[in-house]
Amino acid sequence: MKYKIHLIAGARPNFMKVAPIIRELQKHPKRFEYRLVHTGQHYDKDMSDVFFDQLEIPHPDFHLEVGSGSHAEQTANIMLKYEKVCLADLPRLVIVVGDVNSTLACAIVAKKLNLEVAHVEAGLRSGDMAMPEEINRIVTDSITDHFFVTEQSGIQHLLAEGKPRKQIHFVGHVMIDNLFFQLDKLKALPEGDLVTSDIKRRHPDYGVVTLHRPSNVDDERTMTRIAAALGEISERVPLIFPVHPRTRKCLDAFGIQLPDSVITMGPLPYMDFLNLFRDAKLVLTDSGGVQEETTALGVPCITLRDNTERPITVSEGTNVVVGTEKSRILDAALTALTAPVRRGQRPALWDGKAAERICAQLATLSG
Repeated sequence: MKYKIHLIAGARPNFMKVAPIIRELQKHPKRFEYRLVHTGQHYDKDMSDVFFDQLEIPHPDFHLEVGSGSHAEQTANIMLKYEKVCLADLPRLVIVVGDVNSTLACAIVAKKLNLEVAHVEAGLRSGDMAMPEEINRIVTDSITDHFFVTEQSGIQHLLAEGKPRKQIHFVGHVMIDNLFFQLDKLKALPEGDLVTSDIKRRHPDYGVVTLHRPSNVDDERTMTRIAAALGEISERVPLIFPVHPRTRKCLDAFGIQLPDSVITMGPLPYMDFLNLFRDAKLVLTDSGGVQEETTALGVPCITLRDNTERPITVSEGTNVVVGTEKSRILDAALTALTAPVRRGQRPALWDGKAAERICAQLATLSG
């Protein structure tokens, strides 16, 4: 009998993490049977046929269409709808990725039904309980059976929390698998297919900005400080800023005007965004995934947070964590733009083969 797996995704980055696992599972059709479950946690207009074609994965088998809401509403709605899917299409293993509400909700449903749970990106910790993602990470790992870890800090945290060593598997990072996969596809795209190619022609040197965390964009004083820093940095190098809808709403509500040298636009499809940040002089972000991708590509990254759950991007990679004070942001940006380039190194097992290692471990579970 085939080993039946549910893979859970709730937002575009989740699909980019499960895609390498799906591509690897597809190589073993006699051993594995999988279902892709889209909770619909985030609506994303860019998740069209082209999006799934670029990832080379099929459309989801189940779409829960949960939508937005408070953390409690969203988590509860995912649990209610996923339980029905589980009971109708009973898997042996549920794979959750990352740290979104879908990760937590589907892990709880699976364990309540006595199903095994595997967590990809297990063990990451920021130590900041004000972050909803930190709560999701801790609770998910408390009920997980198989831990797939991206870096050594994840192993240390899980062992300290009493998890059995034999259940912890250091496999590398599926996000980096997908990054390399998309880079190869990017090289084959006609130049005119990408909006960001024209931006790069007009601005040979540039930086990139991404901001979306509520702790940054929802607070007027914090957002004002960050905007002031971006304005000064853009006097040295233009900044390209694909603005998240939440961030746009806050900028408008606070009456914050960015100078013309901060070039704003709507959210970008992943291939356009990758084409942009891979050649940037620096990236300013509050995203966890961007910290990792810039490290893999050797692009200087300035994280506008007080902490990171991905410390290897700092100890070995190109990332510096500076908080949101204007002076610290400016100092880090000036260093990135003028000091000898700090390329860092690519962390261990970030080699594009994490999904291969995960599937090899799944094969041992399937018997």
